[in-house]
Amino acid sequence: MSDVLSLSKISKAYNAGLPTEVTVLSNVDLSVKAGEVVGLVAPSGAGKSTLLHIAGLLDTPDSGSVMISGQDQIGKSDRRRTTTRRQDVGFIYQFHHLLQEFTAEENVVLPQLANGVSKVDACARARDLLGKIGLDHRISHRPAELSGGEQQRVAFCRALANAPKLLLADEPTGNLDPATSDTVFDALMELVRGTGLSAVIATHNLELAQRMDRVVRLENGSLVDA
Repeated sequence: MSDVLSLSKISKAYNAGLPTEVTVLSNVDLSVKAGEVVGLVAPSGAGKSTLLHIAGLLDTPDSGSVMISGQDQIGKSDRRRTTTRRQDVGFIYQFHHLLQEFTAEENVVLPQLANGVSKVDACARARDLLGKIGLDHRISHRPAELSGGEQQRVAFCRALANAPKLLLADEPTGNLDPATSDTVFDALMELVRGTGLSAVIATHNLELAQRMDRVVRLENGSLVDA
């Protein structure tokens, strides 16, 4: 089974070369196979967001390689990296970041239109995804009319709208109460398993992490098996 994501010897420091240099990542290796869901566990401030940003081509490492679907992304032009990010990577954050003036359906349609999908096909895709997580009756509601859990589920659908190969989620249920968190996480896993994509999901919730295929822990800038 091929690797959808392969990080090799990734290092990242802030204020590099200065007396206040802080090493965040040190020679990190991580491979994620097709269809595999990996839990990334780390305390706040340990560097998991930095690792996800590098994996998703939102940041660049000081050294190391980032391979997505067998293609090394380091050294590619900004345009090529943007294209790869838009087509192959989906992002979910702790806060949903939905566009408040648009409906749930429109929030899932917009990234598809930006990727060249027709409006008819984009609407059909949005309704299908929202229906899979029980929000078919809420497609015409704006974010302010949705609960926190519903808003985050819309964000899940938006991340999957362009059928990415890789999903990167940074504390996707971190803003929710425990009961809602469990329900929303179930919805996320159902979407991920149903589409067969690969995922790296960062969480501080060990119970949620144990429901994934594999768990790794970020400690002192290095990854270890949890």
